[in-house]
Amino acid sequence: MCDDEQDILDIIEMILSDGGWDVVTTQHVDDIIGQVEKAAPNVILMDNWIPNSGGIVATQTIKKHPDFKKIPVIYITANSDIQALANEAGAEFSVAKPFDLDLLEKVVGDAYKASLSNGMK
Repeated sequence: MCDDEQDILDIIEMILSDGGWDVVTTQHVDDIIGQVEKAAPNVILMDNWIPNSGGIVATQTIKKHPDFKKIPVIYITANSDIQALANEAGAEFSVAKPFDLDLLEKVVGDAYKASLSNGMK
């Protein structure tokens, strides 16, 4: 999970960890490829407003990488144009802030299923 707000990271980590997910969080997207390589995620949750390059550039960078382009990305933002931003970034899923916890868990589950169909483990 990439978000610049520690409170959001803490809430999402608590909710997803309670659901049995292993969660890695960061407040920036510096060296996003190195971070993804180290975490080896099946799903990435990406905030729009995150230092330093922002969620769009970070997601585009992931999607251009041959080893990581199939990892589903869930774009999360309070922006009213969330679907347009998610599309520009190349994210397959989106969740608006403030988010409903049940919806967040459902979307993470859907993204995980998509990662399995993409041949990820």
